[in-house]
Amino acid sequence: MLHKLEANKHTQPFKRPFSITRVRPGNILGNQSTDIAFGPLSNIDHAVLQKGLTIKMHEHVNDEILSYVRSGIMHHRDSAGFEAPIAPGELMMMNAGESFWHEEKVNQDEVEMLQIFVRPNETDLSPEIQFHNKPVDNRNWYVMAGPEGSGAPLYVRQNVYILDAHPIAGEELEVPTYEGLQPFLYVMSGKVSVGNLIIGRQEAVTDIANPLPPLVANEDSTIVLFFVDMNAPMSMAGTISGLKK
Repeated sequence: MLHKLEANKHTQPFKRPFSITRVRPGNILGNQSTDIAFGPLSNIDHAVLQKGLTIKMHEHVNDEILSYVRSGIMHHRDSAGFEAPIAPGELMMMNAGESFWHEEKVNQDEVEMLQIFVRPNETDLSPEIQFHNKPVDNRNWYVMAGPEGSGAPLYVRQNVYILDAHPIAGEELEVPTYEGLQPFLYVMSGKVSVGNLIIGRQEAVTDIANPLPPLVANEDSTIVLFFVDMNAPMSMAGTISGLKK
């Protein structure tokens, strides 16, 4: 059975000079879930950061965080001494572990991005940071992150895979499967049809019992697809990923 998470179900913990729409994936299951998370997939922060903004150095603990920029350039600085501009096609994974500090700055045009929070499989792991360049507008699926040893370009310390695709209007796209893992498909921009449902911007769809059917892009779209081990062991000690209802 398909489940849809509608855009009006999200919260906005911050508004101007940066807005965050906080997507709580567990809400897609309605009363079937007592957690905001979909397994260890905890939060998707869909952010718009205005020109001139600086989010000062702040700490994350026990969060696995994928930064996915769709437009603009976000300048990153962290406690490990790295400084880097993050633009479309440039991925950053912060495996915060026991402690990781970072700062974000927007010098030019506004930035639209996702910060994806995953609960790690253990508490107080070593802090790490990873970068990877990918195609900007890949029409088919691109595997961005996966468990350690999976061969994915970025690793997340959890049994979770993260993919993206940018189908154009009218294009049909098969949805892959990962054995034992459940799908969660999020539309960052555009609109797609999945089965008899239309999934628009900031909406999501899942089926926890069956593979998702092929999707059709009603508009040029940016979609992010997760495969999640719903029964994975996980740390609940994360700064953001450990949030509960």
